[in-house]
Amino acid sequence: MRVVLAGGGTAGHIEPALALADTLRGIDPGIGITCMGTDRGLESRLVPSRGYELELVPAVPLPRAITPALLTMPGRLAGAVNAAAAVLDRTKADVLVGFGGYVATPAYLAAKRRGVPIVVHEANPRPGLANRLGAKLTDHVYTGSPECSLTKAAYIGTPLRREILALDRLSMGDKARSWFGLQTDRPTLLVFGGSQGARSINEAMLGAAPALRAAGVQVLHALGPKNTVDREPPPGDPQYVLLPYIDRMDLAYAAADLALCRSGALSCAELTAIGLPAAYVPLPHGIGEQRINAERITVSGGGLLIDDADLTSDWIIQNVLPILNDPERVAAMSDAAAGLGLRDADTVLARKVMEIAR
Repeated sequence: MRVVLAGGGTAGHIEPALALADTLRGIDPGIGITCMGTDRGLESRLVPSRGYELELVPAVPLPRAITPALLTMPGRLAGAVNAAAAVLDRTKADVLVGFGGYVATPAYLAAKRRGVPIVVHEANPRPGLANRLGAKLTDHVYTGSPECSLTKAAYIGTPLRREILALDRLSMGDKARSWFGLQTDRPTLLVFGGSQGARSINEAMLGAAPALRAAGVQVLHALGPKNTVDREPPPGDPQYVLLPYIDRMDLAYAAADLALCRSGALSCAELTAIGLPAAYVPLPHGIGEQRINAERITVSGGGLLIDDADLTSDWIIQNVLPILNDPERVAAMSDAAAGLGLRDADTVLARKVMEIAR
């Protein structure tokens, strides 16, 4: 069986595709898997590092309005579709699974042209243009959000990495904190802004750092690979560990009692799967899907929600700090978050893909 996975741009598109790839290989090591992406996204780094073949096709962003770029789109899209079709031909694909991003549109059109069965997975409640197109070309549509607006879609959750699904936060907590140079007996806040970081979160958090330290809270803070800061907390106790990027997010989750983060679909799926409560700061751009992701969790009691424009150091001190100093509240929020988590989406989707390919 030969499977082609199309998804790129952000970790939210790539990680579910790689999680599916790992599960397919776990079920049948003989399955041929090829990932299709562009040179614009994180896939050029993430896919090869996980041991999978990556085929690149030209990126063709679909304009959302009438612009000069619209005039050049038909020719560029045709070239990308031809490149995607060549990948399907070379791999002798039995099925194409798309997760969204720039690569998904030409991949869907190429699969339709070649008669290759199409499977669509949409992680967000509001699908992007590529997956809206893909959903019109197939009856096999699956979602990571129960609020997703795609018709004919079945809600299964978002495929997650094995190291996340296998994580036991409570038993790994001390080891994980030691891994990052943190003390084992202090309340711990994990701060991150998605795969690229978030300047607003970074600035508000660093402003709140003295008050958190004074209250005995230690912090593990991922700035994001392209973000820099003008100030850093001085060395001292409790620890404030500042990193550009965290490769071992499983250990970061295990080290934390609470997170402060964006509310992308992948982050929300991972945090609920492992029962880690969070203060969510939805990305202020896009079509509002991050707010919907967070609202579902916060309404259940599994987190807090604050608009990006309203996030300040004082808000963190007044709202996040009291939670960290209240273990019973942390435990209750953790249980509420875990009640929404789905941990078998990778297996469910893998079985569906194999059935459709056959």
